[in-house]
Amino acid sequence: MNTPEAQPQAEPSNVAPELSSGASLRPASADGVYVVPQPDAVPNPEPFPELPPLPPIASDDGRVRLTDKTLTVLGREFLLMELERVDVTPVKWILWYLLGALGLAFVMIAFLQNWLHTGPAMLGMALTALLLAYGHRGTNRLRLHCLGREMVNFALPGETPPWQRLMAEVNRRIYRVHDHAAREAAAMLAAADEAARQAALAAQAAQVAAQTGEQTNNNPLTFN
Repeated sequence: MNTPEAQPQAEPSNVAPELSSGASLRPASADGVYVVPQPDAVPNPEPFPELPPLPPIASDDGRVRLTDKTLTVLGREFLLMELERVDVTPVKWILWYLLGALGLAFVMIAFLQNWLHTGPAMLGMALTALLLAYGHRGTNRLRLHCLGREMVNFALPGETPPWQRLMAEVNRRIYRVHDHAAREAAAMLAAADEAARQAALAAQAAQVAAQTGEQTNNNPLTFN
């Protein structure tokens, strides 16, 4: 019977044992420090292009002045960024309209009842007709719809169509300014999201490198 001491010793195997985790070894630098792969650097976002300037516009009487960034009405200045929209509508002076109509009716009734002579009656009818015409003509009400605030109203005399054309240009410039601000904010948000994504990739790469380094240090196998 063969004793255990008489058994021939097994020759050592030249095959390296396989790592249990299955993770591959990362190459180290000359000083033994593992290099963490860095993601591509995030380029600085280019400055958003400014809007091309537009020529200033003013009404014939100088009551309204419009530039590419501001609107001035009767000496009061507003930024286009703080405005939502503007509109102008013709309105009648109800007080003068009623006074003219009631006064004309009273003078005519008094003249027909012989309470007034012809001269005073004609003068009274002329004055009350002027009041009626002034109230019927009315004025133009300009409404400025401000963001987060109450509306601001102005009275603009004159014909309505020229004011409506001017306010259409004001609305066009308001929408132009708001659209530019929205596109600029979207570009800044996209740059911030890209920076956050790159930071997350860098953190993930550092974590993977740290785990790989720990597994390599725990492995007894060394390579010459």
